[in-house]
Amino acid sequence: MIVSVERSCDGKAKRPVLGGVSTRLLLALSMVAASGGLVPVSAETISGALSRAYVNSPDLNQQRAATRAIDENVPKATSGYRPTITGQAQAGVQYLGTNASGRAINSHTTPGSFGLSVTQNIWNGNRTINGVRQADSQVLQSREQLRQSEQLLLANSAAAYMNVLRDTAILNLNNNNVEVLAEQLRLTQDRFKVGEVTRTDVAQAEASLAQGRANAVVSQATLQTSLAAYRQFIGIDAKSLDPARPLERMVPRSLNDALNRSQAEHPLIQAALHNVDAAALAVKINEGALMPTVGVTGTLSRAYEQQGIVGMHATTASVIGSLSMPLYDGGLSYASIRQSKELLGQARLQADLQRDQIRANVISAWGQWDASARVIQSTQAAVRAAEIALNGVREEAKVGQRTTVEVLNQQQALLQSRVNLISAQRDRVVNSYALVSAVGQLTATTLGLRVNAYNPGIHYEQVKGKWFGTGIPDGR
Repeated sequence: MIVSVERSCDGKAKRPVLGGVSTRLLLALSMVAASGGLVPVSAETISGALSRAYVNSPDLNQQRAATRAIDENVPKATSGYRPTITGQAQAGVQYLGTNASGRAINSHTTPGSFGLSVTQNIWNGNRTINGVRQADSQVLQSREQLRQSEQLLLANSAAAYMNVLRDTAILNLNNNNVEVLAEQLRLTQDRFKVGEVTRTDVAQAEASLAQGRANAVVSQATLQTSLAAYRQFIGIDAKSLDPARPLERMVPRSLNDALNRSQAEHPLIQAALHNVDAAALAVKINEGALMPTVGVTGTLSRAYEQQGIVGMHATTASVIGSLSMPLYDGGLSYASIRQSKELLGQARLQADLQRDQIRANVISAWGQWDASARVIQSTQAAVRAAEIALNGVREEAKVGQRTTVEVLNQQQALLQSRVNLISAQRDRVVNSYALVSAVGQLTATTLGLRVNAYNPGIHYEQVKGKWFGTGIPDGR
């Protein structure tokens, strides 16, 4: 388990407490807060960090906006059920001059008219009903894409959280190593002064110290990169991070269980299936273009002072039914039908491809998760063995059985083992999130985050039956 890390106000990791500590305690110090291993009361937890990311992520919020925009396809499609109402009005000035049998007749009138026309579709080859069904499928597809965006955000945020912990711990180890190497150089120089070692031993100690300092600089740069990624995903700067554990309770019991869950629940598979439904309905919509259209139109109009006659008024009202049958449009409708059938075939193949891709991702994620526990055990054994070996080499060096370079090499071997252990512990946590995401169950709700979970159905219900209005539900 990776545990807490604390940084100073300038963003740099604090130096570890040194002096008279055992190697096991030294490892613990490299993995906890530099203040001596105590977790600050105000430390950020991984759940808190993921909650911040869920609420504040621009990427997730823009995907939510995209989902709301797709919701508007439903009222656009249902408009085919509703009448089309058109109003019109005319007004002007007219002069009429005539000459009949030598008698001139002149008139000045202000002709005008206004009217109302209502057109109602009765049947259009089921294009409206299929269009509404297609819009609903597109809404469901967009919701699954939103769920996938949520999964990616939470998985990336968890990785960013753990990367800060890992890189801070590694920086602490390297800083501690620099101090140990500096002490080793001092002791070697003292022994050189009394003739116990040669100038070569001093040079070797100096070279190791220089390399240790270089490694510390690289570790600092790596930590800064991780801090930038944390800021990108979480939305705030990382300051003091609490311990994090793997998602043991959410990991499937077996690989087969993980595969079955992913095939039934993964948002990318569900989105692909909704895309197949939308493509199938597109075929029906295009086929409807070959069918007759039945409608009715009602008009009411009132005209004043027409034909230049003062005081002449006329009222007209009519209700007319219509039937139109497409005969030939140059092949456009037939090409559209063939095209939509090909797109339907493509959508089905994409769904199959998505299933295979998710299956491969689950197998890979399961393998990494399963291996991470054994890697931790192996690296723990390596650390213990390296500690024993270093103690032995140091004792043997005191009696001249080991050289300075052998002591330095063994110390670096111990450092690398500790670094490997820290990385393995980080990987265990990150792999658990990756596996749950590969299965399709990494959401704010399943994680139990303390947030108001976004419900895309609320906006859908608000707009699906709207007849008019340009304002959106949030007031804009």
